[in-house]
Amino acid sequence: MPAPRTVDPEPLILVEFFAPWCGHCQALKPHYEAAATELKSENIKLAKVDCTVEEDLCSEQDVRGYPTLKVFRNGVAKEYGGPRKTEGIISYMKKQALPAVSTVTVDSLADFKAKDKVVIVSFLADSDKKDLEAFTKVAEKHRDSYLFGHASAADAAKAAGVDAPAVIVYRSFDEPEVKYTGKISDSEALEKFIKQESVPLIDEVGPDNFMTYAEAGLPLAYYFTDPEYKDKDADIEKLKSIAKEHRGKLNFVWIDAIKFVNHAKGLNLDGENWPAFAIQDLQASTKYPLQDLGNDAEKSVGDFVSQFAKGTLKPSIKSQPVPEQDGPVFVLVADEFDKVVLDDKKDIFVEFYAPWCGHCKKLAPIWDSLGEAYSSHKDKVVIAKMDATENDIPPSGGFSVGSFPTIKFKKAGTKEFIDYEGERTLDAFVEFVAEHGKNKVKVELPPVNETTEEAAAEKKEEHAPKHEEL
Repeated sequence: MPAPRTVDPEPLILVEFFAPWCGHCQALKPHYEAAATELKSENIKLAKVDCTVEEDLCSEQDVRGYPTLKVFRNGVAKEYGGPRKTEGIISYMKKQALPAVSTVTVDSLADFKAKDKVVIVSFLADSDKKDLEAFTKVAEKHRDSYLFGHASAADAAKAAGVDAPAVIVYRSFDEPEVKYTGKISDSEALEKFIKQESVPLIDEVGPDNFMTYAEAGLPLAYYFTDPEYKDKDADIEKLKSIAKEHRGKLNFVWIDAIKFVNHAKGLNLDGENWPAFAIQDLQASTKYPLQDLGNDAEKSVGDFVSQFAKGTLKPSIKSQPVPEQDGPVFVLVADEFDKVVLDDKKDIFVEFYAPWCGHCKKLAPIWDSLGEAYSSHKDKVVIAKMDATENDIPPSGGFSVGSFPTIKFKKAGTKEFIDYEGERTLDAFVEFVAEHGKNKVKVELPPVNETTEEAAAEKKEEHAPKHEEL
């Protein structure tokens, strides 16, 4: 077990803080041990701490969940930001062991190009100061993701078959070498190019690499399929030409539809019929499902993607039917979102909930009481709720909901939503509306014992049907 005296002298060491009973720790164990064995030859050490035994040490290191991984450099800790599979751990730690930009020579070029899946090498003379500065800037920013090298000698460029000045992306997939054709001194353009060329035309996506795609800033095009589907590989091969045509505008992936069926449903696919296709624009919070690929997946997907690229494809917005309003709280659905929420005359307070969420169940009677408190002021204040598992937030909302309950307030005459992060009590909600609302509606509440209020909420939750939380 590492203690401060163990990590302090180490130039680089990765430490896992774990608990033996933790399922995620057990899943990580074989990958972590395999990576530790492989990295021995690189003189990179991996260690682990059992936090059920070393409680004080884990508290000192601010370990709040398991497993927690930290990279230590001479005793100074930094959160580990890499994948949690063997290959990803090895790749990440090899990058950590190197400077942001490694020196590459004629003799080391071949070995350096093969060190990782994506290796970026600049062939620049020492006099190309602006280019070197821009390249180094990008390398410092993305050292955890890619391997960067610099060759200054003219014979290195000659050996590589490159006309300097140049930046080359070497890859273990698709075309093995891709040359950057823009201005090297333009660090933003160089960064964009590297991100674009660092992903395969079509790769399998999962928890280990999803963030790579999310951070790329491009819409994600998913081919959902059963891994056992007989035409899977043939379809993926055919889709590569479409992916290449739209490279830089969309990233294409294939995904295990059986394992990640909930993700498919989240993109408004039915979750039952495969293969299927969908485009997700994470930046705009929009989704475009294509359930039926017909007999020709290549043509169906090609036409669909072309419509998306032209901007003629309308996003899919899931909505419950418009309900009759017979309760104290307005039941909001996606089809009425713009009509209700964007009404400039009214302040609006909305709870976005999930039916299975325990915190939402506890809040329900309090939120109903809030609706009743403003029942005579509906022309100025709307208290609403939306089932965010059955309704999408339209693009006009400008936000997405990732946890429950999410409570937002919009002042009349504005488009900005304010996150409510205060206490979930009737008094606190009323005070918030009075302070932030444009219409300055104030209501008088009958004296209510807060413990009684909470007891009522707990009683309602106690008798509610139980659901497993996601």
